[in-house]
Amino acid sequence: MTIHWCGTGLSSGPGLRRLIEAGHAVVVWNRTVANAEEAVGDVARDIRAYTLPALTAALAPGDVAISMLPADQHVPIATACLEKGAHFVSSSYIAPEMLALDAEFRDKGLVSQNEVGLDPGIDHLMAHDLVARYRASRVYHADNVISFTSYCGGVPKIPNAFRYKFSWAPAGVLKALRSPSRSLRNFSELRISRPWEAITRYDAPLPQPEGFEVYPNRDSYPFMADYRFDPAWKVRDFVRGTIRLNGWTDAWAPIFAEIEALEGASPAEVDAALTARANLLLKENAYAPGEPDRVILLVSLKAERDGRPVFHETWAMDAWGDARGSAMGRLVSVPVSLAVESVLNREIAAGVHSAPHDPRLFTRWLDQVQHLAQYMARIDHLA
Repeated sequence: MTIHWCGTGLSSGPGLRRLIEAGHAVVVWNRTVANAEEAVGDVARDIRAYTLPALTAALAPGDVAISMLPADQHVPIATACLEKGAHFVSSSYIAPEMLALDAEFRDKGLVSQNEVGLDPGIDHLMAHDLVARYRASRVYHADNVISFTSYCGGVPKIPNAFRYKFSWAPAGVLKALRSPSRSLRNFSELRISRPWEAITRYDAPLPQPEGFEVYPNRDSYPFMADYRFDPAWKVRDFVRGTIRLNGWTDAWAPIFAEIEALEGASPAEVDAALTARANLLLKENAYAPGEPDRVILLVSLKAERDGRPVFHETWAMDAWGDARGSAMGRLVSVPVSLAVESVLNREIAAGVHSAPHDPRLFTRWLDQVQHLAQYMARIDHLA
C-alpha cells in the first residue's frame, strides 16, 4: 500500500517526514517538483509533478491519497480514489460535495478522512474528549446548562505592529474575513456578517495568563451534533472561533475598511483586489527565516446546575516554532499522518468522516499531539 502525499507547502513538512522516516512507501506529489525537493528532498525517494491524471494513473487499490493542495483539488482527488479503490485523507473541512460521496465510499469499503489537521482537527479531538469526560462524570444531568467554546489561531511568537504574520496563504486569510458566521450566545442564535462585528476578549488559562481577541467563524451549529451533544441538552453558548493577539482589531482596521468597500463587486474583482492586497501584506508581514510562529488552541466545556458550575474543563495548548520547524506545520501535518496510519491499519470505518470520536483513537492521537506543543494540558477549573 502506497501513500500519495499531494502538496508540500508550509503546513506539510513534519507529517510527511514522519511517514517517510517511519518506513512507509510514500510518493510525494507537488505542482513544482523543485519546491518539493527543497522541502523534503533529503528524505523523499520518489517526488513527482502533480497533475490529477498522473496521480489517478498511479493510484492502486488500498493506497491512500492525501490532499494538502488548495481546497478545489480535494473532491477531484477523492473521486479519483473512488475510481481506483484508494482511500483519501485531508486536513480540510468537509465540503458538501465531499459529503455527497459518503454513500459511494461506504459501498466500496473506502475511507475519506477529513478535518484531521489543527483547526479543524486537534480541536475536534479535544472536544470529543471533554464531552466524553462530562458524560462519564457523576455531575452529568439533563438539567445542566452547557457552555462550549473553541478558539484557535496562529499568531507571531514575537508580536509585530500588525499583530499578525502569515503562516498560510495570505489571500485565504483575507477571503476568510468576508465569511459570515453563526453561533449560539446566551441561548440565542448570533449571526455575524463580518468577524470584526463580534470581537470579544478572552482570558486564556495559560501558565502565564494572557488576554486575546476572539471572534466566531463559520457555522458553529452543525458541530453540536458532531461533538455528540444530546439534542435535549440545555445549551447556553456554543462558539467555534478564531483567536488573535490583543491589538489586532485596531491594527487591521484599514483592511476591514477595504473589505467592506468591496461589497457589490463581482467575484472576479474581489479575488483580484484581495490577492493584490494579500501579496503586499505578505511582503510586509512574512516570517523571517528561523523566526518562530505561535499557535494557541483553547477548547472549553462547562456545565452549570442551579446557577453554579459543576463541570468545567479546558484543553489549553501553546506551541511555537523551534528546531523542529514551525508550530503550524507540526500541528497541521502530524495529525494528518496519524490519520493516514489509522486508515492503513483499518481503524476507521468506511465513509466520509471528520476527526474520530472513538476514544481509542482520539486519546492516542492527543497523546501524540502532546509532544508537538511546548504546553498542552487539560485543566479542571473546579479542582
